[in-house]
Amino acid sequence: MPDNEPLDPCEPKWYAAYTYSYHEKRVAGQLRERSIAHFLPLYQTVRHWRNGRANLELPLFPGYVFVQIARADRVRVLGISSVVRLVGTSTGPVVIPDAEIRTLQKGLSSSVHAEPCPYLTVGSRVRIRRGPFSGAEGFLIRKKQKYKVVISLEIIMRSVAVEVDASDVEPCRGSFPCLVPVLSPG
Repeated sequence: MPDNEPLDPCEPKWYAAYTYSYHEKRVAGQLRERSIAHFLPLYQTVRHWRNGRANLELPLFPGYVFVQIARADRVRVLGISSVVRLVGTSTGPVVIPDAEIRTLQKGLSSSVHAEPCPYLTVGSRVRIRRGPFSGAEGFLIRKKQKYKVVISLEIIMRSVAVEVDASDVEPCRGSFPCLVPVLSPG
């Protein structure tokens, strides 16, 4: 939704409610009890422990539950003890486009396998998880619709760009996107 479009405070829109860790299902239950429209996307996973394994259903977006409310009704959500805040800016909560929620709901209602993935942007410092360059670190770039990791050898001031599959990289701990463009999309 464009920022300059006025919001009708009585029209229900989607917002992201940020919750305490591991309280997403509890919040969804309290929203259900209060008859507040919500969406908690879950995924199936198997966890292995010493005494066996367990099939678990976990939040796809840990720490978040989506709510569909009129802006004027946000106090009903914020009154739930495990809700920290509605995600937004200093001017208030930010609306999530209906199309994004519908896409998630439609996709997850089918039998597609989904799982959480780190949020990566071009310019992020990443580590390669699999393949011949496993363990190498560099910056994620995109060139001609392909992802590459730029690995630099600082001692000789040279770099190499290695093509990778997006699923084979993970963000480096404590890394932030690079502030200078590495390569423009092309």
